[in-house]
Parts: sequence; structure tokens; C-alpha cells
Amino acid sequence: ESVSISKPPFFDGNNYSHWKAKMTIFIQALDFNLWDIIIDGPELPHIISQEGIKTLKPRSSYTDDDRKKVQLNAKAKHVIICALNSNEFNRVSSCATAKEMWDRLEVTYEGTNQVKDAKINMLVREYEMFSMKENENISSMFVRFTNIINSLQSLNNATLIVRW
Repeated sequence: ESVSISKPPFFDGNNYSHWKAKMTIFIQALDFNLWDIIIDGPELPHIISQEGIKTLKPRSSYTDDDRKKVQLNAKAKHVIICALNSNEFNRVSSCATAKEMWDRLEVTYEGTNQVKDAKINMLVREYEMFSMKENENISSMFVRFTNIINSLQSLNNATLIVRW
């Protein structure tokens, strides 16, 4: 599979955890501010009325700082959209922010926190019970083991406690 350092990794709906890891590194290398926008969400320009109601600020009254914030969100959305096939694009096209897009893909392919916890528990059990299978070579065993570890890491459970 040929990749370019100027094009984001392509996601067609398959192997989300692999794409997510590659895309994370791609975005961070491109501009870490974009990654912050995706993870923390943008601080879109807003105004608070006398009644205390928060609404988006009209573009005509943006300051230079407001424009920079909006531009970062637009760039982050662009990077994500350029990495998606048409089905995945349709899934996230209604999102207002890059964070919403990223979160929607995460929930779609990794599930809610409850689903993630169940997956983590299953993977931890696989990890704890891991052993070489009959007629399995070292290379295949290592790939299987690495897949368990990578799946755990992609579900934000990077810390494994090994009991001796």
C-alpha cells in the first residue's frame, strides 16, 4: 500500500483502529493545533446576550483571533473529509466541528463507552490467556499478540499490568 506524506490515510469503512492510528499521527505531524481542535473541540466565536443566552457570533463581527479559530476548525474538518470515502463522508458531513466528526466516527466504529469497556475486558482476557497455538509459528503468534496490544491501545487502554 503506497502512502504519501502530503495525503491523509484513506478510510473506506474497514479497519478503523488501523486508520485511526495512522490518521492521528498524520494530523499531529501536519499541525498539532489541528489535533487539539479535534480532541478538545474548537472555541467557536460567540456572544452572550443580556439575557445570558450564548449564540454564535455573526461572521461580520469576527475579530482576527475569531477568524483564526474558525480557520483551524475548517482545516481540521478538511483533513478528515479528505480521508473519507463517500459513505463515511455522508456519515459526518452534517457535523459542525472536526471534533464532532471524529467523535461520530469513534462511536460508529468503536462504540459507546459501555461498548468500549466490554471490548477492553474481552481483549484483556485474551491478553491474560495468551499462549502459542498448536501448529502456530512464532511470526503468526507475534502478529496475533501485537493485534491484541494495538486494539487495546486504540481503545485508550494503553496501560497493561503484567502479573508474574
